[in-house]
Amino acid sequence: MMTAQPKTIRELSCADDYDPNSMPVDKAREFIRAFLNPVSGTERVAIRAALGRVLAEDVISPFNVPAHDNSAMDGYAVRFDDLNSDRETTLKVAGTAFAGKQFDGGAGPGECVRIMTGAVVPEGTDTIVMQEHVTVEGDRVRIGPGHRRGQNLRRAGEDLAVGQAAIPRGKVLRPAELGLVASLGIGEVTVRRRVRVAFFSTGDELVSIGTVAAEGQIYDSNRYTIHGMLTRLGCEVIDMGVVRDDPALLEQAFREAAAMADVVITSGGVSVGEADFIKDLLNKLGEVLFWKIAMKPGRPLAYGKVAGAHFFGLPGNPVSVMVTFYQFVRDALRVLQGEAAVAPVPTFKALCASKLKKAPGRTEFQRAVLSRGEDGRLTVRVTGDQGSGILRSMSDANCFIILPAGQGNVEPGAEVEVQLMDGVV
Repeated sequence: MMTAQPKTIRELSCADDYDPNSMPVDKAREFIRAFLNPVSGTERVAIRAALGRVLAEDVISPFNVPAHDNSAMDGYAVRFDDLNSDRETTLKVAGTAFAGKQFDGGAGPGECVRIMTGAVVPEGTDTIVMQEHVTVEGDRVRIGPGHRRGQNLRRAGEDLAVGQAAIPRGKVLRPAELGLVASLGIGEVTVRRRVRVAFFSTGDELVSIGTVAAEGQIYDSNRYTIHGMLTRLGCEVIDMGVVRDDPALLEQAFREAAAMADVVITSGGVSVGEADFIKDLLNKLGEVLFWKIAMKPGRPLAYGKVAGAHFFGLPGNPVSVMVTFYQFVRDALRVLQGEAAVAPVPTFKALCASKLKKAPGRTEFQRAVLSRGEDGRLTVRVTGDQGSGILRSMSDANCFIILPAGQGNVEPGAEVEVQLMDGVV
């Protein structure tokens, strides 16, 4: 997390290594992060409704967990001092302690208590001997030597002490966290409000589903992939449809989007075409940090502010939209949601089964399929043609092969960097 944040994008643009026409991938991530702070606002929700939400306040344990010393095994609760260290010990069974039931009485010298997993340890005992290590003879048991004081005991508060933070704020609540909250008898938690994201596609060539596409027109798929990715992240989604390449309509769309959302996302209109009005509009309505990234696919990517909202101008090609969202927008939204310790999805090495063509100069994200070979090693192969308009390459893939900017061609059998995409795009 960066401690010193630039006051304006213009201040940052004066940095020595700032290049708006060729921003390296890592530098772009760093610059975007410098302008991100979690949104304000919280709400109280039932734990069943909290899945995927970001915790706004620590969940504090109201009691010790476990509440009492209890047995980790089915066996016999004994006084360790009664056990002989070098020979067998015979003890009388004073009763049975069951989980969830109070055991009346305890164990005196020379006595033990039959105990079930989870049962409270009877008074006077301090060690649990597993039933497999005991020989039963009527109301007596024989126990061999070699045991430790306190073995097979779960101590009161060893998981959580009363007043301790069970779950820290900034944590995304997964099924495990919901169960942990419920185990504390807590029915509601305070979470951060959802980040509001307004998005629209630009272009006269685009038509929506349900409309007959004329010659030269295409159906807008980008809004559906963006909607899916935003929904998976738990955002409040505002779909503004398709906006034509008209400066007045685009300005109106930007103003409306920024007025009701924390983040505005567009697809298309950030390249160098004659009808790309977005650059001029953003100079009027806000400011932009960069327009291009040294990456493939997805070079025309813009980030900045528009009327106080964060702005991400994604490319128009379907694959480029998903790749840039995954590599930049996803983690930015996680920071805005208040998630703690946001870091890019980890990468790992795998053997490449394909010959990859790559010219040095840009970081490439090639769509690929990861599998385990007959020898047990992880191998990865590209899905086929890597054109930025081939959306099927994203549908067929389960990972990216990440080729650094200085990398050239890759021969089969070489190790490459792999980043899984399943479940996050």
